[in-house]
Amino acid sequence: MSRTLRALAIVLLAASCGGGPGTAPRNLDDACSIAKQRPHYMKAFQKTEQKWGVPVHVQMATIYQESRFISDAKTPHKYALGVIPMGRVSSAYGYSQALDGTWDDYKKATGKRIARRDRIRDASDFMGWYMNISRDRNGIPLYDTRNQYLAYHEGHTGYARGTYNRKSWLLNVANKVDARADLYQAQLATCNLR
Repeated sequence: MSRTLRALAIVLLAASCGGGPGTAPRNLDDACSIAKQRPHYMKAFQKTEQKWGVPVHVQMATIYQESRFISDAKTPHKYALGVIPMGRVSSAYGYSQALDGTWDDYKKATGKRIARRDRIRDASDFMGWYMNISRDRNGIPLYDTRNQYLAYHEGHTGYARGTYNRKSWLLNVANKVDARADLYQAQLATCNLR
């Protein structure tokens, strides 16, 4: 085998093994697998739980729904006349899919000026901050995945107005997020992460 062909084979093998920037862990239906592949995720989730009180499984289920654990996830493009690109549906970005304005509010409120939406520890801390506001303003317990997700999606004011009640698709999504949180919670109780 020539040197060039051998080098190409090594590069392709390395690329296939891995998950470069932005890629999600494999087997997103298994919380233990996620934890073993990305131990820094678990450290971030546990730190957020200690600081803000939001359970790990609630964070994980929300991140799954928002970005499928893809660090640089973006919303789809909008098109005029079906073909002319007109920008993105919203400014949501990263693991948490935080909007530009909400992310700026978070950075200002927490003093984390260099926080980034594509860094898991910042995204999970953002969720802890946001869900605490949902608890304080709307009385949603931090372990109530379904209603925390509805407030996360609709915003604090939208949730208070009950805008989600006019969106049967969103209620279905919130039920799925809640079921995934239950699944993750049960799995995390059985995996040996130490």
